[in-house]
Amino acid sequence: MEKALTITFLGTGTSQGIPVIGSDHPVNSSEDIRDKRLRVSVLLSWGNHNVVIDCGPDFRQQMLREDVKHLDAILLTHEHNDHVAGVDDIRPFYFRQGNISFYAHERVFQALHTRYAYIFQTKNKYPGAPTIDEIKIDKDEPFQLFGKNVVAIEAWHADLTVLGFRIDGFTYLTDVKTLASEEIEKIKGTDVLVLNALREQPHRAHLNLQEALDLVEEIKPKRAYFTHISHLMGFHAEVEARLPENVHLAYDTLKITV
Repeated sequence: MEKALTITFLGTGTSQGIPVIGSDHPVNSSEDIRDKRLRVSVLLSWGNHNVVIDCGPDFRQQMLREDVKHLDAILLTHEHNDHVAGVDDIRPFYFRQGNISFYAHERVFQALHTRYAYIFQTKNKYPGAPTIDEIKIDKDEPFQLFGKNVVAIEAWHADLTVLGFRIDGFTYLTDVKTLASEEIEKIKGTDVLVLNALREQPHRAHLNLQEALDLVEEIKPKRAYFTHISHLMGFHAEVEARLPENVHLAYDTLKITV
């Protein structure tokens, strides 16, 4: 019998988060807690395992808020700052557990080696730096993760490839603009789809609301949750009320089970 998968939305905002520094947009002063969004990330839990997808600048705050005591692995979608700026904050886990396993495309590790050279150096390494086990993945090779089969899904974020992940009946995609037909086929049959939807207006690198809805209609999951949401999308309650019955805006701290 497969162990149930619990998904906790650690952050559902864009690279700036909500509220945006210095902005007078009304969503930034909303009193609805669902309109307060940290940078995008999710925590996946099954059995005694905890796995995080993306490790952005709010990682420390997110781990403290959810009282995460141990972390088994981190999956990275791509190397943009809002997805990797929290890498150094794995140190408390490293000090207690030892090396932390990261799963990412080879290109992403190359970027991390440049950005976090002190973590990856082998000679005279700073004693307080964590150690990362690099596990390279790509769209062509599913991999095992603590008894779960993980299928990597390639998408395009403007002219940059990003990876999404399908585990059991759950699929997570963020920073997507386009998907090849063969990658869409990997997603079909999923029960829960998490997908980015930036705002109502078109964007060169992200799905807007209508594009995300069109993709949900093509894939036909039982439930869909939108993430990586900008303040320009509008107030959570107002947008949620206009969505189809099986489609929702995700919000920080939301927990769902697959």
